[in-house]
Formats: sequence, structure tokens, C-alpha cells
Amino acid sequence: MGLDEDALDYHRTDPPGKIEISTTKPTNTQRDLSLAYSPGVAAPCMEIHEDETDAYTYTAKGNLVGVVSNGSAVLGLGDIGAQASKPVMEGKGVLFKRFADIDVFDVELDTDDPDRFVDAVSMMEPTFGGINLEDIAAPECFTIEERLREEMDVPVFHDDQHGTAIISGAALLNAADVAGKSLDELEIVFSGAGASAIATARFYVSLGCERENITMCDSTGIITDSRAEELNSYKQEFARDVPEGDLADAMAGADVFVGLSVGGIVSQEMVRSMASNPIIFAMANPDPEITYPDAKDAREDTVIMATGRSDYPNQVNNVLGFPFIFRGALDVRATDINEDMKVAAARALAKLAREDVPDAVVKAYGDQPIQYGPEYIIPKPVDPRVLFRVAPAVAEAAIDSGASRVSLDLDAYEAQLEARLGKSREMMRVVLNKAKSDPKRIALAEGDDEKMIRAAYQLEEQGIAEPVLIGERAEITATAADLGLDFEPEIADPDTADYDAYADRLYELRKRKGLTRSEAADRIERDTNYFGSVMVEQGDADALLTGLTHHYPSALRPPLQVIGTAEDADYVAGVYLLAFKNRVIFVADATVNMEPDEEVLAEVTKQTAGLARRFNVEPRAALLSYSNFGSVDNEGTRKPRRAARALRTDPDVDFPVDGEMQADTAVVEDILQGTYEFSDLAEPANVLVFPNLEAGNIGYKLLQRLGGADAIGPMLVGMDKPVHVLQRGDEVKDIVNLAGVAVVDAQE
Repeated sequence: MGLDEDALDYHRTDPPGKIEISTTKPTNTQRDLSLAYSPGVAAPCMEIHEDETDAYTYTAKGNLVGVVSNGSAVLGLGDIGAQASKPVMEGKGVLFKRFADIDVFDVELDTDDPDRFVDAVSMMEPTFGGINLEDIAAPECFTIEERLREEMDVPVFHDDQHGTAIISGAALLNAADVAGKSLDELEIVFSGAGASAIATARFYVSLGCERENITMCDSTGIITDSRAEELNSYKQEFARDVPEGDLADAMAGADVFVGLSVGGIVSQEMVRSMASNPIIFAMANPDPEITYPDAKDAREDTVIMATGRSDYPNQVNNVLGFPFIFRGALDVRATDINEDMKVAAARALAKLAREDVPDAVVKAYGDQPIQYGPEYIIPKPVDPRVLFRVAPAVAEAAIDSGASRVSLDLDAYEAQLEARLGKSREMMRVVLNKAKSDPKRIALAEGDDEKMIRAAYQLEEQGIAEPVLIGERAEITATAADLGLDFEPEIADPDTADYDAYADRLYELRKRKGLTRSEAADRIERDTNYFGSVMVEQGDADALLTGLTHHYPSALRPPLQVIGTAEDADYVAGVYLLAFKNRVIFVADATVNMEPDEEVLAEVTKQTAGLARRFNVEPRAALLSYSNFGSVDNEGTRKPRRAARALRTDPDVDFPVDGEMQADTAVVEDILQGTYEFSDLAEPANVLVFPNLEAGNIGYKLLQRLGGADAIGPMLVGMDKPVHVLQRGDEVKDIVNLAGVAVVDAQE
């Protein structure tokens, strides 16, 4: 089946199209319906009647964008009309929702008359918090946007003009940096003089390029003063007092080529005629003005290349802009998206491209290294950090420039954006903020691993912890340099320093467990898990992370032997935090205790409740079984029953706990309160303690995979000092998250 047939099948599968409307409030009871509509709806109506800005408080307006088109210039398809443009506009709505959690109504207007178009859109101002104009032909698109911005008091943004300008502007900032050139000295040539080219040229001037250094070419050739009578007012803006000529003439000696025209019009000879280390943005789609391989092969110096295609480096993709620009604009109730806000977006994107790239992004692009330089000057569209960089930058620029109706606490705003991407990010924000308040020294046992080095860089840069990388100094230093990480990590190298005291301590702890002094010295020198464990036990580090390249049991054994359990604990356990859309659950034990008795179950419950509180979650614990409160009586069901009974009578337990109970009883309020109203749990449990390791491991994985939960962990509880054992193959973000948990453990 070809791509076209796949696409048709994708769109026609029931229900047709790509979007639907869903409710955000309960509609299950008669009271719910009376609040949603008549008579309850009268109250917010009258509040808005008294103050129209209350529409942002009582309706969805503040998160609703209208994507509006007449289908007169659909990308790659031309003037196909309003009705035929609807799949594109639905697709735009999908991108708004996927990347910035913004709701969209797509509106297709069947008119080519700018006056009728403007009248129709402006009359919809009460409906929308912002308007995204799309796929409207030039020069009418300029007139339409200008008039709507004047007539409407909500942001109006023509993405075809400004989206490409902002994303390629970010690329230009970084390309100039990589090439060692100054923006105000760049000689820039444009191929194309339509809406996108005009807006992009204007935007480059806003970034610091000189207007007199911009040469624009249309299908006739260089736009010169001598052609003034034949040019519309927008082209006249970039007419130059230079000799007439064609694109080849314009490109000779130029630093930058910006293609927003048609494919295949630039030759290798034209590339060779450009200045040293040329910057080439060939953005015609689907076929660029010159292909990536041809441009790179044209000359021996560095060609910094960007296209609109996803199969080559540096894709200029508008999805890096519009969702996040509107997110920031909506959240400050902006009246406009002004030039300051656009510049802020471009600079935020450029800055992000210079940072270390998350593993999830690297995996999405075939596990190939991604590092700031000629092949990476623009962040990837799937990078989740774009939301946290661009939206706050836009919001701040709106506030500073006077375009906002409300102000924001920008630190709190970033936390709100985290919550939009999922409960797990919101929970980790709580922990990481605690960690930053008092960072601790974290020993990273597998310190020569690339992921550990990248995690150490992030921990230090973000102020979460003071990382200590355990491993060979020369190898760690070389890897950090290869990764382009500008930091000097603290390194504990067993080969280059005297750690006899660590060997003595290990020998003292294990000499009656079969370990000789020479074996102790060998383990300190060769096994970073033992080295890190003694380091923490001796107080030279506050916490230990390990397990990235080891099996879980072998990684856990050294800290258990050296550090041991806490004074109030006889057992350790592995806990996962599972974050669903509107609920957080802690699952124990999923990694350590094979067949726990009631004493172990009770202790694991207390330890897990303490962990929940470190995430600012008040625990409600359920000890699980396949039995409900004695409905089945055997040794297996008695263990959680006895553990629950012991916990309920324990004077140190200050949280609700009950069991044994089935999993659905524990988490479904109707069952818990309807059938088992005697339970000590007034609300569904958020701490689930499984009866054995097999059930716990199976349960958390099913919840994660089928329930769509994000997982944080495993977090080790019960140790005398903070130790966390990673899963083999964890990503850098997992290491950073567990390090944050370890810091909070150490603080407490």
C-alpha cells in the first residue's frame, strides 16, 4: 500500500477526520447536567455580561485557537479551495494539542475577498483566545493579517509568514555562531519574494541583520530600484540600488542563501561562488532549491545547511514555533503577538539547540549523536523542552512589551507547563525544586558511562546535586570533551589516588564475611559499586546511584553489604511512582523481596508512605491480595491481612491503611465506599503494596503499559543512606530524576 492510500485510510477510519470534542467537567448526574447547562449556566453568563474578561475564567476561550483558512495557498497544493483545505487545518489542530495542549476549532471560509474574510474572522472574536491564519495567498495574506491585528483584541498570527521566519531565524543565530560571522555583516540572498520570504527578511532585520545587506530575487531576477513600478509595496520594501541580474549573480560572494521558492534552482557552481563557510537554508518543499548532499559536496569548507525536510539535518519545521508561541500568548491573555515575542521565541530556540539533547530525542532520530554544530543548529520537533523554553520566553516578552492582560510568576508558570505534559513531570518538579534548595554530593558509580557524564553535567548545571563521577579520569574527561560538555566534573579515580582507607574500611566490614584485605583492595580498585558504597558509608558523598550497566541484584549487593539498612528498617524495597493523567500511585515492592512475610509487608508499607510524602503526597495504603477482607482464607491472604492489622495498631503509623483487598477495591471509590464502607480508607489508595515480588513486578508493568502511566523509579527505600539502583539502559532524564530523589532523601 502506497503513502497516499495509507493517508486516505488513516483519515477515513471511523470516526472520519482527526479531531473530536470532549468534555472537561463531569456529566454523569442530573446535577452535573444542570450545572453544565440550564439553569446553572446562567450564573457564569451574567458574570461575563458584567465583565467580558471573565470569559477567560468561566469558558474555554483562554485555551482555544481558531485555525482559519480559505485554502488559497495550501503548502505544496496551491489554491485548492476552502473545503479541500480542511484536512490540513484539522492537522494543524492536532499539532496544537499534541505539542502545547491547546484546543482548536478549524474554520474554513469560502471566500477570496479580503474584506469578507476579515469581517467573518473579526466577528468571531468572542469565541477564540487567538487566531492562527493559515494557507492564504499573497499579497492578500498581508492585508488580512494587518487588518485583523488592528480590529481584534486577541493574538492574530499568520504562520506561513512568521513561523518560517522565527524557526529559520533561530537557525540563523546559531549558523552565524558556528560559522564565526556577525549578523550585522552577513550578506543575505533570498530566492522567493512571497509572504514567507518578506516576513522572514523583515524578521532577520529584527534579529540584527542589516536591511541593506539583503538581496531578494523573484522569478524575474534581483529586485532592484529600477523595477519599482512593477513591484507591489511589499517587494518594494527590499528593492536595492544594485545592477539587475539573476539569482546566480546575487549569490556570488553571499554569506547566506535563503530559499523560499521552488526546488532545483540552485547549482553546485552557485554554492561554490558564495563566501567561506556558507549558510544555505533551502526551504522549498518537498524539493529544496538544492539538495543537502549536493550542497555539502559542492565545496570543501563547512557548508551549514537547513531544509524543510525531516530526512536531513536542521529541519525548519514550523511546529517548533506556533504551538509554543500561542501557549505563551494565551497564558498571559495577550492582545497581540508582537515582534518582541517573536524575537524571544527565536532566541529561546537558538539557546536550546546549544544544550545537551535528551536520550528520547536521540532515539527518535535513529540513535545517531546529536550535538550543537553544523549538523544541529535547530532543536528537534519532538524535544519536549521546547515548551518550557519558548512559551515562558514569549510570555515574558508579552509582559515586558505591554501586550499581556495579566502577569505571571515565571517560575510557577514553568511548573504549570510541566503539568500539561503529564503528572510525572509535575511530581518530579516538586522533588527537583526541593533538591535545588540544598544540593548534596551524589556518587555516580558508573562514572565513565556517557549517560552518567551527561547526567552529571545536567545535575551540576541545574543546581540539583554536586555529582562525583567514579571512574578513570582520562576516559571521563575525553568523553565529556567529545560530547561538547563545558564543565569540569569532580572525578574519583581509584587508579590515580590513594584510597587505602576505603579498602581498610571494606575489609573491616566484610572480614568475617569471607573477604581478605587484598580482595578488599581489589574491589575498591576495580568495582565502582563497592568504591561508591564505601564513599557514601564514610560520609564522603551523601548518596549513591548505580545499576546503569549492571544487573539489578549485582548492583544492589555492594550497598547492602557496606551501607546496610536504616536503624528503623530491617528490609529494603523497590518502589515505582506511576503517574496517570489525574492520579499518582506508588507501587511496592517491585524489585527486591521475593516472598515477603507480614513483617516485611508492614515495613515496606511504612517506607513507601514516607517516600510518598517526599513527593508531597499524603499516603493512603492498601495491602493487595486476590481476597477482599477475608473472603478467601489461606496463608497467602493472611499475610497482607495481618500486616494491615499490625499497621492499624502501630502508634507510629499516621496514615490510613487497610487490607487485604483486591486491586480494584483499592482504587475504585464506588467499590471501596459502596460495598466495603467499613474500610479505613475513605478515599482510593495511592500506595499499593503487592503480596510478593512476582505480583508487584507484573502489576506495575501492566499499569504502566496498558494504563498509559509514566513511571519513575525504581526508588530504593529502607537503606541507611540514600542509594538508588537504576534499571539497565535508563535514560539520562531517569538518572537526573533519581538523583533528585536521592538528594531529597539526603536532605531528610
